Amino acid sequence: MKGLLVSGTASGVGKTTVALAIMAGLRRRGLVVQPFKCGPDFLDTSHHTRTCGRPAQNLDTWMLGTEANRSVLRNGARGADIVVAEGMMGLFDGKSGSTEIGSSAEIAKLLKLPVVLVVDAGKSARSVAAVVLGFEMFDVELPLAGVILNRVASNRHYDMLCEAIGSACKTKVLGWLPTEPTIAIPERHLGLHGSAEQSVGDQEASMDALASLAEKYLNLDGLLGLECGLEMIENSPARAVDSLSRDAVRVGVPSDHAFSFYYEDNLDMLREHGVEIVRFSPLNDTSLPADLDALYLGGGYPELHAGRLSSNREMLEDVRAFAASGRPVYAECGGMLYLGERLDVGDESYAMAGVLPLSMQMTQALVQFGYATIEFVEDCLLGHKGTVVRGHSFHYSKIASRGELGMSYHVQYSMSGKEEMEGFRRGNVLASYIHLHFRANPAVAENFVTAIRHAQSSRAVTA
Repeated sequence: MKGLLVSGTASGVGKTTVALAIMAGLRRRGLVVQPFKCGPDFLDTSHHTRTCGRPAQNLDTWMLGTEANRSVLRNGARGADIVVAEGMMGLFDGKSGSTEIGSSAEIAKLLKLPVVLVVDAGKSARSVAAVVLGFEMFDVELPLAGVILNRVASNRHYDMLCEAIGSACKTKVLGWLPTEPTIAIPERHLGLHGSAEQSVGDQEASMDALASLAEKYLNLDGLLGLECGLEMIENSPARAVDSLSRDAVRVGVPSDHAFSFYYEDNLDMLREHGVEIVRFSPLNDTSLPADLDALYLGGGYPELHAGRLSSNREMLEDVRAFAASGRPVYAECGGMLYLGERLDVGDESYAMAGVLPLSMQMTQALVQFGYATIEFVEDCLLGHKGTVVRGHSFHYSKIASRGELGMSYHVQYSMSGKEEMEGFRRGNVLASYIHLHFRANPAVAENFVTAIRHAQSSRAVTA
């Protein structure tokens, strides 16, 4: 299987732009490209998915174990000609300063993916060779497959950079990209703007521009010569949902500009247990889809669309009625904000669904960031007491006031060491700031579906 991992010397060097250019250039050649993102990222994956026409998957050595990561790569690669993974932060940046745990380098070694290093050469000349040489020598078990130079000023500048690298380094230069404002992706408080925020016309123009840049400046033939050393599953279509012996259950998943943060692997795992994912839009639809058995409300940017969400009273009433019916409702981060009573954004206050007695307030600073280990302190919608799963927290909001609620989680945050009770429960509703990765403990997806089927059976008996 052809494959590579695009990483950078640090955050902000342009590795997302380079990765997207590679993906677009390879697709223009008619290849099926499967994208991956290292780390707990939802926004880069949206751009990968748009560019490749295949759902991007997340790889993560902190949330997921060795075999889980290999399964994600192998399952995602089915039917693809090449896998292209984008790293996170700098190549060696991870959970600590003394080990490779949680880094793109660890993922590359675990999955035997050749590394293409992106270097910001915008204000460099011969010194760029020292940077590349340092990355070559830092971990001799991770030989670099190539370097791509970003923000290069001209052909003459590129020739000088290549001369410097060639005089001191073993790593091949596989091309460069100029500074190109037309392909820059805007940013906000949670990172890049999502791909869905571009019009279809702008998306197509951006992909076309990226592909043209790749053809002009990158050594696509050299990139196609890179091989993933991990043994792959026979190149065959993706597995069909195992629902032959069971009736599928329908889970409503909000998917629009306000709600788009989901690990694709979570949805895949639900599908493997016979779930039909039913998309809908709390922004644009006036009612929930018919015959739903549960709701899974992911994160996103409800604060940017609070006025429209609040004014869609028909949808809010439908969500309240759904929760009151006893059917399971699971919400993460932005989904929890939507289920609360009010959401304060600046000087404005917006009525939300009122399913949970929570008043939420947006903040100027990041409230909680980083990986988290969760232990269920009681039986809940996702599993039994004592179940341990991992996830990630990243939000600019806080709970301003809270009514009577049970709490199902004991949370320990990896970066701060802080511990707290979380996982707010009321009846059939479970909500949390934590984005859980179901493959960190596959029992979570299975337990969720079991709870849905149990509620489905109970409703049938009382009907």
